[in-house]
Amino acid sequence: MAVRAVRGAVQLERDEAGHMDQQVAALLTALMERNGLTVDDLISLWFTATPDLRSDFPAAAARGLGITDVPLICAQELDIEGAMPRVVRVLAHIESDRPRAEIAHVYLGAAAALRKDIAQ
Repeated sequence: MAVRAVRGAVQLERDEAGHMDQQVAALLTALMERNGLTVDDLISLWFTATPDLRSDFPAAAARGLGITDVPLICAQELDIEGAMPRVVRVLAHIESDRPRAEIAHVYLGAAAALRKDIAQ
């Protein structure tokens, strides 16, 4: 089994804790489903949020999904002028038999514009 990295992002409509929880949960669920993952396949999750998101930690949504024994960390995304606002990104380190070329990176909604080259 190889260690792989999976990327994903979602743009929130507003900075509210419940909305963040819902959208990040949808992102993680899609990432896991599209890659055939279970919680046991997760090694760690690294979240970033743009500076305009202050209502909650994105990792709280992961805990709400039952991802309780996986190391999680949150960080602030760089504050770059002109960058897409209200975005949560995730970098998941996983164990998978899939070749790197078959890993499905997940960019939901408007966030698909961030990485048109790998968004599925």
